[in-house]
Amino acid sequence: MSKLFTAGDKNPKNRSDCFVELRKNDSGNNSIKIKSKVDTFFGESIKKSANDILEFYDINDADLFINDRGALKYVLAARIETVIKKAYDKDEEYLPDFNPVNEYTIKKQKNRRTRLYLPGNTPKFMINAGIHEPDAIILDLEDSVPLDKKMDARILVRNALRVNDFLGTEKTVRINQLPEGLADLDYIIPHNVHTVIIPKCEKAEEIKEVEDKISEIQGKHKNEQIYLLPIIESPLGLMNAFYIATASENIVAMAIGLEDYTASLGVKRTKEGKETEFAKNYLVNAAKAGGIQPLDSVFSDVSDQEGLRKFVNDARSMGFVGVGCIHPRQVKIVHEEFAPDESEIEYAQKVVKAFEAAEEQGQAAVSLNSKMIDPPVVKRAFRIIDLAIDNQQLDKNWRDKNES
Repeated sequence: MSKLFTAGDKNPKNRSDCFVELRKNDSGNNSIKIKSKVDTFFGESIKKSANDILEFYDINDADLFINDRGALKYVLAARIETVIKKAYDKDEEYLPDFNPVNEYTIKKQKNRRTRLYLPGNTPKFMINAGIHEPDAIILDLEDSVPLDKKMDARILVRNALRVNDFLGTEKTVRINQLPEGLADLDYIIPHNVHTVIIPKCEKAEEIKEVEDKISEIQGKHKNEQIYLLPIIESPLGLMNAFYIATASENIVAMAIGLEDYTASLGVKRTKEGKETEFAKNYLVNAAKAGGIQPLDSVFSDVSDQEGLRKFVNDARSMGFVGVGCIHPRQVKIVHEEFAPDESEIEYAQKVVKAFEAAEEQGQAAVSLNSKMIDPPVVKRAFRIIDLAIDNQQLDKNWRDKNES
């Protein structure tokens, strides 16, 4: 009997996915069998999609079995393409139509209070991720994906980038640790990813490797800006943090990964966090010196809301501007704790108005109540205004309202 190739999730409890099996036959014809709770309504549509993909790859000797649990069309296509590539020597990509809602871009300087991690091989978490309003979503190809599912995840993430509506949030992908992660780039760079996350980064040279590969993929038709976000997860990476932060003008932020960092130290990560204070402070200073945003690690206990609030406040007091989230329920809490208070907003408004008035008059110096305002104060004021608008504490047209 010929070898069986599989893709997708076999767990019957995991919805919005399917499990696909393919075995080559000797009949010279394809056979497609479908098991689905919605077979009456969508069985023929599923079968047609499968036939279209088999025809695209010019395959006529496949026994295909699809166990469907409500997979969207782009998920189904990803799973079928995956088994085909496992079974046959096929390089072509079966790309779903690009959803126009995904053509948006993001600014280099934007709020990154929350980045929501989504396992790259689990479609049910991707489909409605945008409704939780994180500042960024992370489609993860690294730690959350088993080794034997890397190809499954790459193709699914590629399709999600093209089709899934993430409601305007920053679309990021965490690739695998180099050099394996360079191969991930082929699946994400052409499909309007905004930011590439480089895990376990230890040297500035790794940034150049990623950039060179991105340039190679984009070729002469570069038409979008792709940003980089390295994660520091080892003592060597920490000691090189400033050089990493300044390795490219496309780096927008740098994060600390405390689970791997404490493991490399041979110590246990605690909620008190004394064992990571040095690393956090060092990374914040390296990021600030390099002119990029410092981002804290994730808080792994999703049931401890008060612990999360303390974690965020501690991070904010150190100078971090964002933290990682591993569950959607963490997003709102993090946003609340990063929100400026009323006095901060009022002062920021005065600083911004003074700065803009000085600009209009062609003045190089900015003053408020006869006191000079330094550039870092102005920069912080603008960030507070952005935070207040994102938190719906301030209308985006606040200048007009104040004047009236």
